[in-house]
Amino acid sequence: MSLQVGKMLRWLSVLAAVFAFGLVMFGAFVRLSNAGLSCPDWPTCYGEATWPQHAQAVAQADAAFPNRPYEAHKAWREQVHRMLAGTLGVLVLGLALVISWRDLSTRVKVIAGAVCAAIGVTLYMRGDYAVSASLSALAIMSPTLGAWRLRGSGAQQIIVLALAVIIFQAMLGMWTVTLLLKPVVVTGHLLGGMTTFALLGYAAVRFVGVGAADDALAGLRRLVILGIVLLACQIALGGWTSSNYAALACGFGDAAFPQCLGQWWPHGDYHQGFILWRGIGVNFEGGILDQDARTAIQMVHRIGALVVFCYLGWLSHRLARRGLRWYGIAVGVALVCQVLLGISNVHFGLPLPVATAHNGMAALLLFTLVAALARTQRQPDLRGVLA
Repeated sequence: MSLQVGKMLRWLSVLAAVFAFGLVMFGAFVRLSNAGLSCPDWPTCYGEATWPQHAQAVAQADAAFPNRPYEAHKAWREQVHRMLAGTLGVLVLGLALVISWRDLSTRVKVIAGAVCAAIGVTLYMRGDYAVSASLSALAIMSPTLGAWRLRGSGAQQIIVLALAVIIFQAMLGMWTVTLLLKPVVVTGHLLGGMTTFALLGYAAVRFVGVGAADDALAGLRRLVILGIVLLACQIALGGWTSSNYAALACGFGDAAFPQCLGQWWPHGDYHQGFILWRGIGVNFEGGILDQDARTAIQMVHRIGALVVFCYLGWLSHRLARRGLRWYGIAVGVALVCQVLLGISNVHFGLPLPVATAHNGMAALLLFTLVAALARTQRQPDLRGVLA
C-alpha cells in the first residue's frame, strides 16, 4: 500500500469517527424531539426517498397513512438521520474495502455483506420480509467472519467489524419504526450507535499511532475495560429511561433532585419498569408505563450514575497518577460535565438542547475511555497498512 493511500486511510478513519459522533448527536435530537415515528415507513418516508414537500404529496401521504398525519417539522429530521446513517455506512464500507484489499477472503466477505444488505432492503420494500431477513442476517455474518479471519492490526479488524454493526444498526432502525418505538429496540439502537462510534473511535486513534512502547501500562487495561463496561450499562439504562419516557418521573425543579418526588426513596414498581418485551402491536410513543414503573426506572438510572461516577472518578485519578495525566483529566472533565447535564435535565424539565448534549457527552466520555484503552496497549504495527 502506497504512502498516499496510507495517509488517506488514516484521515478517513478519523473522519468516520467524527461522522459517527455527529450521527449519535443527531439521532438523539430526533429521538428526544419525538420524531422517531414521523416517517411511518422504512427506508422511505411516506413512500418518498426524501419526504413530502408539496401540497399534493402531503395529501397523498395523509391518505396513505391516515393514522399518522404528516408533520413536516419532524419528518425531515427522521429521514435526514437515515440519510446520514447511510452515508456513514458507505464511508465505512470504503474503509473496509481498502483495508481488506490484499486479503481476497475478507474482501469477498465485505462485498458479499454489502450486496446482501442492499438486496435485503430492496426485498423488504417489496414486502418479501422472510427472504429480506435472511439476507440481512447474512449481511451481518459475512463481514463479522471477515473481521475474525483478517490478519493485521486490531484496528483493521475493528473497521470491518464496524461495518457489520452498522448493518445491524440499519435493521434496528427499521424495527424502531415497524415495532412502534418498542423500548428494547430503541435502547438497542442507541447502544448500536454508541458501539459504532466506539469502534470507529478506537480504530482512528490506533491508526493515528496511539499506544505504548512496552507493557508498563498493562495493569491499567483491565481497569479501563471495567470502566467501559460500567459506562455501557449506564448508557443502556439511560436509553431505557428515555425510551420509556421516565426522564421526568421524579418531576422537575428543586424537588426532583437529589430527592425524587420529594422523597429519598419513593415507591416504585421495579417489575413492570423492567419488562423488556411486551408483545407486538403496542404503540410506545409517549410511553405506556404508570408513574410507579417510571419512578423505578429513574431511580435505577440514578443509582447507576452514582456507581459510574464513583468508579470513573477513581479511575481518572489512577490514570493521572500512572503517567496518563491528560487521559485522566479528559475522563474526569467529561464525567463531571455528564453528571451536570443529567442534573440540568431534571432541574430544567428536559430541555431539548440539554438532553441532546447529555447523549453527546455520554459518547465523548466513552471515547475518552476507549482512547485510554488504546494508550495502555502496545504501539500498533501499521507497516502493512500505512506504508
